[in-house]
Amino acid sequence: MFTQIKPSVSRSLSITLSVVLIAAVITNATPDTITEATFRRPVRSFERVATYDVPCQVAEIIASTPDGETLIYTDSTAEEIGFVTITESRHPTSGGSLKMPGDPTSVAVTPDGAWALVAVHRSDKDVLVVVDLGTRTINTTIVLGGQPDSVAISADGRYAAIAIENERDEDVNDGVMPQLPAGFLTIIDLIGSPSAWTTRDVDLTGLADRFPEDPEPEYVSINASNQAAVTLQENNHVVIVDLVTGDFVRHWSAGTTTHLADTVEDNDIQFVNQIVNARREPDAIAWTPGGRLVTANESDYDLDLADGEFSGGRDFTVFSATGEVLFEPSAALELQAVRHGHYPDDRSENRGIETEGVAIAVHDHRTFLFVGSERGNFVAVYRLDDETNPEFVQILPTGVGPEGLLPIPQRGLFVTANEEDGTISIFQGKPDWVPTSYPQVVSDGVPWSALSGLAADRGNTVYAVPDNAFSPSRIWTLKLGHVARVTGDLTITKGGEPASYDLEGIAMRPQGGWWVVSEGAEDFRVAELTKNLLIRVNDDGSVAEEIELPDAVNQQQRSNGFEGVTTNADGSQVYVAFQREWSDDPAGLVKIGRYTPVTQALAFYHYPLDAAPDGGWVGLSEITCIGDDTLLVVERDNQQRDDAQVKRLYRVSVAGISPTPAGMTPPVLAKTLVRDLLVKDDYRLEKIEGAALTKSGELLVVNDNDGAGETRLLRLYGVISRHPSR
Repeated sequence: MFTQIKPSVSRSLSITLSVVLIAAVITNATPDTITEATFRRPVRSFERVATYDVPCQVAEIIASTPDGETLIYTDSTAEEIGFVTITESRHPTSGGSLKMPGDPTSVAVTPDGAWALVAVHRSDKDVLVVVDLGTRTINTTIVLGGQPDSVAISADGRYAAIAIENERDEDVNDGVMPQLPAGFLTIIDLIGSPSAWTTRDVDLTGLADRFPEDPEPEYVSINASNQAAVTLQENNHVVIVDLVTGDFVRHWSAGTTTHLADTVEDNDIQFVNQIVNARREPDAIAWTPGGRLVTANESDYDLDLADGEFSGGRDFTVFSATGEVLFEPSAALELQAVRHGHYPDDRSENRGIETEGVAIAVHDHRTFLFVGSERGNFVAVYRLDDETNPEFVQILPTGVGPEGLLPIPQRGLFVTANEEDGTISIFQGKPDWVPTSYPQVVSDGVPWSALSGLAADRGNTVYAVPDNAFSPSRIWTLKLGHVARVTGDLTITKGGEPASYDLEGIAMRPQGGWWVVSEGAEDFRVAELTKNLLIRVNDDGSVAEEIELPDAVNQQQRSNGFEGVTTNADGSQVYVAFQREWSDDPAGLVKIGRYTPVTQALAFYHYPLDAAPDGGWVGLSEITCIGDDTLLVVERDNQQRDDAQVKRLYRVSVAGISPTPAGMTPPVLAKTLVRDLLVKDDYRLEKIEGAALTKSGELLVVNDNDGAGETRLLRLYGVISRHPSR
């Protein structure tokens, strides 16, 4: 069980604890026939319609032309900006790129669409590059007095504001602050042609209590009154500057927060501790239509813990224009990440989901708040009808590391630039009556993620296991409906104590309980003893027996061992799938093992793999019995998105074919293609790991999200004509 904090909207933020009771009305799929215009009236929520792969695989900050038909993103690796045409939002296409004279850190577009302002960091001198969007050429460069980070342009096109961060070098004195030169704010008066633009610098030193001599301005946002809100992240401070005069309007400490959290990286998500007096240290900031401010409380400076045990609020804060705290979700945002399988437990001792980006936009007279989680790989959407009490709407799955958040309200779109995997995610606003395709798996109170194996019973219940992303090992219960709901978990025990395995597959035993398989270490002879194991588990979760491979097979072990398990109808035969070839396997042939419980004999077949893509590999991820002599296997490569080539379901028959014991040459099975998931279903996620066939003939296919990311549960009817009678 996990709990949440229900924050008060009062200034003091009184905190109470309660059990999480989250209700949602979720449907399962979005019809491809829905047009962009249909999505836009009226906007109630958002639906992903496209993912674009950036050619050089880096997309950090993103902007658009005023008509919303061209995206401009920064690519620091290639030292260029890229253009993406989204005239058809479902079918983005490359618009080329433009080299920059250094590392682009941010980009913004003037309201008339004439110019793109690109902040560029160089080792010799930092500059603002002004790009003519009509010709897509560099018009001029303006020398800046330090390292730029965020760029914003006023709505009336009169001013640009640039946060000159002068970021500390973490390799110098271990990154301890202060570390000069100090950062500042640069104002550019956009009068006349770019060659005539002038700059004014605003000194930000002496304002914050923390490191007042070394402000590192992180992000800037401009309101309709031409006031710039600037976050001093490491200083834990917010500053408001009048762009007309360059004077300070006001400034305040972002303060601290205390709330429930998971603070232990132990592969077990438990919200039983607290972050205490944690500095918010805001990154992105945005103005609401009502003149309030919202910050994404990521943190960046974790060296000085004198003010609290942790830094970073792991959430967002709504401030009044004078710095009063009006709202904070506290633990509720991270608990939504848990509920949706997006919580990164390996960041629990640091900054949790790391809320980094924030954006606000009005879509069809409704105000939406978008909060990006860098480590959870999602954007949380809130309604801001009441700016002092945001209403949670949904979780949007993005690529890895959403860095740039861009609403395009004139077209009812929302876009993220995902830095770590080089993708751009495009979402369309939609009315309530258009069904939503995400989430496809949610929890009613049980932490979950990393689904690596599935098994179905005679009804609408599915059982799933995680790999070593969770410890101790467990078996989850999922109830099928419009969305699959994780309703319970069962801890696996051995000798009365919780047990930890690297579970990759699960099958139901007709006699009761389950078979599960645990994948071994790369070389159990020199590493910790983690052999590949076939494990019989009782109904109460206790381990009844562990079956090892014969020594002759173990001696050939490589990584990528057991990946799936299944049984025939009466349980007289158990089949296990190896993921990839071992030392004694010819190239392109991988083992499928058959275990006979009554004789305790293990014997083997060979399965022929498809050709691997360049730079990748192909292997098996799941095996499912669809008849006493017929097996369905999931065969996949280790690529994703545009690089993916093999995501397929094959059928193999073992009728009349005798497997051979260890040390002998196994017979090669013949396979028949059942479904190409890449072609038929656009299933481009890398780790397609689990499959199960329900009594009704529905075939379930799921991916392992590696602990924090998108989980897609594919539900196919009519793919398999035969299935077990039990």
